[in-house]
Amino acid sequence: MIIDKAAFERYRRSPNARTTPLRLLFGTAIVVLFWMATTLAVLLGGTYAFVVWRASTGGTAAGGPVQNFLASPEGILTALVSFAGIWIGLWFAMRFVHREPLAALIGDSSRVSWPGFLKGLIAVLITSLLSEILLYWLQPEIARGAIGLSTWLLFLVPIVLLALLQTSSEEALFRGYLLRGLANRFSNPLIWAGLPLLLFSALHWSASSTLAINACVLVSIASFALVLTLLVYATGNLGVAFGAHLGNNLTGFLLISHQESYNSFALFNARPLEGPGWTGIDAVLIAAIGIVSSLLTAVLLLHPRSPLRVRPA
Repeated sequence: MIIDKAAFERYRRSPNARTTPLRLLFGTAIVVLFWMATTLAVLLGGTYAFVVWRASTGGTAAGGPVQNFLASPEGILTALVSFAGIWIGLWFAMRFVHREPLAALIGDSSRVSWPGFLKGLIAVLITSLLSEILLYWLQPEIARGAIGLSTWLLFLVPIVLLALLQTSSEEALFRGYLLRGLANRFSNPLIWAGLPLLLFSALHWSASSTLAINACVLVSIASFALVLTLLVYATGNLGVAFGAHLGNNLTGFLLISHQESYNSFALFNARPLEGPGWTGIDAVLIAAIGIVSSLLTAVLLLHPRSPLRVRPA
């Protein structure tokens, strides 16, 4: 697969003179601050409303109010809403630190490539299905989720929209703001691609998982993030990455969940990765499945003969 880098070269050269490493660091701090403030606001407000509602209905549950709220369907929706803080922080940083429009992060055209978005979404839904088949072969413990089909259909559109909010904000930060700004100043891909990849992967560390499972998850996340970076490099636009990331998260939110903390809306629940009993061999196989799935995604979207091949925006 030969990738024309012209589109990415236009994208990386699009920032103005205000995009210096120091301003980029300052802007990133602003984004994190807005993200944390939004998370705190929606968490406290949501927990308070949840406790009041539970008290009015006479419901009780073990554990603290925050833990109970985050484990509820309302808590999951609220957690997704908190990612709006990233978009707000990015707008603030672009407007007041770099004096650029927020849309400049999307691509050189300042518009989302919707054909690329759709192709990315379809490709990852296909590879996620293959991944789930392989995971089922590894650990065939899948149970029907607690959510009813009618309730699932009712929440389908809100979950898709909130998942899009989450995934697009992460892409705009890690494959947009950071990657674009670093690539503008540094020619070494280990810097402009490697640093955002490491930061993105590190955020997925789970204190409740074993070291082996954390390692395999981080390897899988890093391989997927590398493909997302490659897609931005090939198209000079975040559209494909938006769609691919959305397809990945929708599979876990709505179809088959591998996390107890995010399984309220999933039709099926697999054995949670944060649970006990996973061996070192299991971790290696899970990482291998993640890598194969990511490689197949890259082939579907970049191979010249693929019907899903994406092109520069």
